[in-house]
Amino acid sequence: MDQPKIERVLRLMKLMAGGINYTVEELADKLQTSPRSIYRYIETFKDAGFVVQKLEGGVYKLGKESRYFKEISQLIHFTDEEAHIVNQLIESLDNTNMLKQNLRRKLSSIYNCTSLADSVVKGKNATNVNALIEAINEHRQVVLQRYASSHTGVVRDRRVEPFGFTTNYVQVWCYDTEDGKTKLFNIARIGSVEVLEREWENEAHHEEVYLDVFRTSGNRLTAITLDLGLLSRNLLIEEYPLAERDLTPLGDGRWQLKTEVCNYAGIGRFVMGLLDDITIVDSPDFQNYIATKIEAGKLKLDRS
Repeated sequence: MDQPKIERVLRLMKLMAGGINYTVEELADKLQTSPRSIYRYIETFKDAGFVVQKLEGGVYKLGKESRYFKEISQLIHFTDEEAHIVNQLIESLDNTNMLKQNLRRKLSSIYNCTSLADSVVKGKNATNVNALIEAINEHRQVVLQRYASSHTGVVRDRRVEPFGFTTNYVQVWCYDTEDGKTKLFNIARIGSVEVLEREWENEAHHEEVYLDVFRTSGNRLTAITLDLGLLSRNLLIEEYPLAERDLTPLGDGRWQLKTEVCNYAGIGRFVMGLLDDITIVDSPDFQNYIATKIEAGKLKLDRS
């Protein structure tokens, strides 16, 4: 099978496994091929051990009970931060290098996603993350079974509507159907995930949230400007790669970070460790925050 056919087959698998139902004619139109070819690919899937379901209206789906379905879905997941790193690697290739264009074309055609990554979610978390991804794609409610809350210290089931992840799939944004609020649930505290047949009922209340380059989340953003030396600049992009997008060279070994943060916790921890190499510019509220933290630290030392 040549390269274009391989890409077409992978895209067909993605369409047939997704949350939207397509007829053979619609699949053929999307993949710019003939219905006859689609039927031939479907037979190939069956021969390879996949379960293919024929639904009402001439719709064909790749069954989730297929032998390899979970294995394929767990191979790779994408986050914006990892996308930035891989994008840099691709951009570092010379423009005349055909590999550069091929990588971009293949990844975008197969995954139809703006984020590219090279990491894999592992262990129990991988199973739970994949179940949550499935629920988000299909707009279904889930039960977070045996969720251990750090706030209440109680372990119990929670019925929620998941709709997004924070960086590296550490937490999932959900609408809690019990108390009618949007919350963050820590992936590591979930025992298991049961995807329900019940669809979302509260999508209008799925609040838009932000995630800043320091991986803190919130409902509003505050502008921050910092003047960084070489040490703080290097440590910044090593620990928080997305921050590089907001950096501007000032010359003489100095850089300006002009970004927006959801709160001062993440950026505060970074600045507190590099006070000798960082200057806070035009951000008086943040200056007061750091001054308060320093004073509180002095009081603790005096008491010890």
